Amino acid sequence: MVDTLGVAVVGFGWMGRVHTQAYARVTHHYPQLALRPELVAVAEAVPGRAEEAARQFGFASATRDWREVAADPRVKAVSITAPNFLHREIGVAMAEAGKHIWIEKPVGLDHEDARAVADAVAGAGVQGAVGFNYRNAPAVEAARDLIASGGIGAVTHVRIRLFSDYAAHPEGALTWRYERERGGSGVLGDLASHGVDLARFLLGDIASLTADTAVFLPERARPAGATAGHSRATGGELGPVENEDYVSCLLRFASGARGVLEACRVSVGEQNNYGFEVHGTKGAVFWDFRRMNELGVSRGTSYQDQPVSTLYVGPGHGEFGAFQPGAANAMGYDDLKVVEAYRFLRSVAEGVPHGATLADAVRSAAALDAMVRSAGSGAWVTVDAPA
Repeated sequence: MVDTLGVAVVGFGWMGRVHTQAYARVTHHYPQLALRPELVAVAEAVPGRAEEAARQFGFASATRDWREVAADPRVKAVSITAPNFLHREIGVAMAEAGKHIWIEKPVGLDHEDARAVADAVAGAGVQGAVGFNYRNAPAVEAARDLIASGGIGAVTHVRIRLFSDYAAHPEGALTWRYERERGGSGVLGDLASHGVDLARFLLGDIASLTADTAVFLPERARPAGATAGHSRATGGELGPVENEDYVSCLLRFASGARGVLEACRVSVGEQNNYGFEVHGTKGAVFWDFRRMNELGVSRGTSYQDQPVSTLYVGPGHGEFGAFQPGAANAMGYDDLKVVEAYRFLRSVAEGVPHGATLADAVRSAAALDAMVRSAGSGAWVTVDAPA
């Protein structure tokens, strides 16, 4: 018998919509799930947005106050997709109310915030999942398996890139994303957090790093009203951009491997250019998010002039088989969130974590904090490795 699980979504911008759609689809792809999510409540501070979400997606109730969700006995699990500065307060409150949480990265503004949410989840004995969705791509999981099996030899170095143009337009509105108090560390928390998670997922913990950051568009116009996504504003009062547009970082892994991580939110001509190249003593693997279902692989004993072949992922690679019947049938971004929903619900049903956890968020936040310290001092910084 399949049980229902009352779920809520707090924060209904684009990511709140993505989480909701994942809940709606998850049992289509994973009919074996022991828990079937039921959309109980949606909370969003922008007037009218929660009610619109309820009408469109079928939530039983809508509110502007997330505290009503925390107090609602029907709600057993919560997606937290509100802005970064609210992650800690909402995450801690939901865990203390006995709700399982699926929270978007970076889980607050810094390592201290991520640790507070992780501690609350552990103390309450609930499950906590984090939105590091790129690790869910079947090609990324295939790369990890190949690396772990020694298929490319001992890893020597990696390059990870996350370039986007979402903030490149000079008329982009000065939203919370560009403020230290509400957005935190800019492109570090937004894109580099994914890069750190991919680095750790593929190669293990980062021991130390040195970083450089820059703001390339120092002023933006304040919006006249509520915004969603990456809105534009013209003619408004100009205000300062307080956090980073760009970061470059050299990495030293605990394994001895070296790495380069680079991220930018104002890269004109780049649309979601995310990916990695991992090199080893006998080969290499290459992945580009824009060709999400392909993995470039070079392995063998030639060393010099060794060719690269293209692997089209298929059933048997990660969760591909839950979506498509044969190799080279494409999966998309939203499918990665369905995988994430499945792993979150499975964690709740079984009482043990599956997928990215709050511990992963804490370690990612430790690396991001180290980048901030390094950019300020110009020195190599040790990355704390919290338990």
